[in-house]
Amino acid sequence: MRFGCLGSGSKGNAWLVEAGDTRILIDCGFGPRETARRLARLGVDLASLSAILITHEHSDHARGAAALAERARCPVWLTHGSRTVLAAQDAAPLSTRILGGHEHFAVGDLEITPYPVPHDAREPVQFVFSDGAHRFGLLTDAGHVTAHMEAMLTDCDALALECNHDLDMLAAGGYPAALKRRILGRYGHLDNAAAAALLGRIAGPRLRHVVAAHLSAENNMPALARAALAGALGCGEDWIGVADQENGLDWREL
Repeated sequence: MRFGCLGSGSKGNAWLVEAGDTRILIDCGFGPRETARRLARLGVDLASLSAILITHEHSDHARGAAALAERARCPVWLTHGSRTVLAAQDAAPLSTRILGGHEHFAVGDLEITPYPVPHDAREPVQFVFSDGAHRFGLLTDAGHVTAHMEAMLTDCDALALECNHDLDMLAAGGYPAALKRRILGRYGHLDNAAAAALLGRIAGPRLRHVVAAHLSAENNMPALARAALAGALGCGEDWIGVADQENGLDWREL
């Protein structure tokens, strides 16, 4: 089992998880041509995708899903709420499978467990993936941490955690006050310190990879995210990976 990232940030998000012959794309915030280019960087052909999963309907996560699914000829899994919003925007994929926020399901060699998160979207979820031996937990786009989220992410072999902003940088930055309130709200985004506090509670002896994700280009820096997460684990900062907007993240093996 392995995972990688095509890009992570406010301009587009997409992650890739693979086990055996199964390849799943999580979110598609890029157009088909750009997604294909980024997949090729990881040595993956668009036609080899088994499925696309959508965490929520915001454009940086779902804008390319319909066109990409048609080209890849694969189904798109998403919640009823996400599909309803995309359908109202005439952007819903043609081949969709509705997933429940607490219902396990399998695609090929991967078992997938969705879990609900607090974010200003219609029925947003994140995912934990397993090949039967290893677990990869993905968490972005959440305004605060719930007990259920902690339980879902405890004792994973790998974690990708949202480190959207540094509180001081956001406060001093040029964003409008309303946007700052949205980001800081209970349905906004996790900051470095919140992600670090969560990591300190859920890290177990199996943990082999930690990746900071969804960093704001204006209100965060990779060094700050790394320092926060490394501090929670008492490890060197170079052990913490960062999924960035342009280059994403190379494959990480489990």
